[in-house]
Amino acid sequence: MRGPHNIIRLIRTGATLERTGAMDVVLEAFRAPARLRFAARMLGWPFKWLGLKGDPALPPATRALTALGPAYIKFGQVLSTRPDIVGDELAVQLKYLQDKLPPFPTAIAKRMIEAELELPVSELFSEFSEPVAAASIAQVHRARLADTGEDVAVKVLRPGIERAFRKDIDAFYLAARGIELLAPAARRLRPMDVIAHFEGVVMGELDLRLESSAAAEFGSNTAKDEGFQVPKPYWFLSSRNVMTLGWAEGIGLNENAAIDAAGHDRKVLGARVLHLFLNHALRDGYFHADMHQGNLKIAPNGDIIAYDFGIMGRIDEYTRRVYAEILFGFIRKDYRRVAEVHFEAGYVPPDRDIDEFARALRAVGEPIFGMDASRISMARLLAYLFEVTERFGMETRTELILLQRTMVVVEGVARSLDPHINIWEVAKPIVEGYIKENVGPKAVLRDLAKTARVLARFGPKLPSLVEAQLIKAGNPLTPVAVVRRRVHPLVWAAVILAAFAAGLGVAEFI
Repeated sequence: MRGPHNIIRLIRTGATLERTGAMDVVLEAFRAPARLRFAARMLGWPFKWLGLKGDPALPPATRALTALGPAYIKFGQVLSTRPDIVGDELAVQLKYLQDKLPPFPTAIAKRMIEAELELPVSELFSEFSEPVAAASIAQVHRARLADTGEDVAVKVLRPGIERAFRKDIDAFYLAARGIELLAPAARRLRPMDVIAHFEGVVMGELDLRLESSAAAEFGSNTAKDEGFQVPKPYWFLSSRNVMTLGWAEGIGLNENAAIDAAGHDRKVLGARVLHLFLNHALRDGYFHADMHQGNLKIAPNGDIIAYDFGIMGRIDEYTRRVYAEILFGFIRKDYRRVAEVHFEAGYVPPDRDIDEFARALRAVGEPIFGMDASRISMARLLAYLFEVTERFGMETRTELILLQRTMVVVEGVARSLDPHINIWEVAKPIVEGYIKENVGPKAVLRDLAKTARVLARFGPKLPSLVEAQLIKAGNPLTPVAVVRRRVHPLVWAAVILAAFAAGLGVAEFI
């Protein structure tokens, strides 16, 4: 599928931007230099006739992205949360992509539900509405359960969506390969790995059984979070192409006028969005990775309701600590420590100068503090960060792509609620609390307890494992075998039990 025929797909992308009038809008929004504007024109204008027409009723950028397909729509959804990057006008246009795309017929949705759940829709639901929201991958219907009368949201995948996504992803692979061949300096960004990661995420989003599982796990993790709600999944009414969740009634987080009219404090809500994301990422290591305004609502009591759990992020404990230390270092303006963490984690090659890296990080961080956030150009900041990473040979960390992307989106959502919010000031108490609990003596004791538990489980196998490695290495002494013959089995048992007891004792102490 990743053959030369995808060149047509990429050419059509440029041609569609040109035909719909989106080319000027996009180039202006990104403040493209004159040379890039000229190159874009030369690539797009001759093939304008190949471009997709799209819906003339839509604004140019939205018209182009909806015509090009679901992968492009996903990209537009992310940009819609960043008016500081693309400008207010384009951000408003792109918000259409969050939940106002053209739906497919309800009759088709009902046929899909009946095929998946093997029962007539009339037996499952006493009421079943027309689509109430339609996005790039699925649409949602409001329904009422026939047996209990509960209101639910029924999500149905778009017909043929998987094939459409694969076409876009194949073209992206070709573009990534072209970047690696034509721009060797960009290889450190690992564009092929990035696309492979994106493919894995998207393919997971196209199986609604996985989304139901994500909703259940996320709801369990966040059950005690104040001011936050997660609708529960109905497993018996969910399958690969259909998912049923509890109905979430509220105001969309992109409706500022309605939020104000309802009496909610947007500054409080903006800070809460950031607090929730950081808590989920650092505390749980499991976070909602598609937190744009279209996936968040405000309940009548002021709670934030999250839904659409097709893209979730997971990071291991070590990465969480690294991430927290980097944030904490920026907050404390300890750029030397931020640089050390990058080197310790292997994010920067060891042959680079740590002091120079710390100085470069200071140039990134200092402008943020003591300044009204609305005056900070995130576009310029990201451009400088790119220069820094290129200079010091940092590679793209594919395991952190979702975390980084979501951080950008969440900040954009918070800023849409409160244009003057400062992400560093809001993040400080959450990050400090995590550092206190997870980076220090208490964390060391917990790590020792976990190590003891592992040794207790695998202790009986350790002598044979060591002996096997010594024999494999060609060591004729095999001292482990000698030790095994000299030490009574009961002694080995006592050692293992002692380690186990020590682990449990430390854990209880903590």
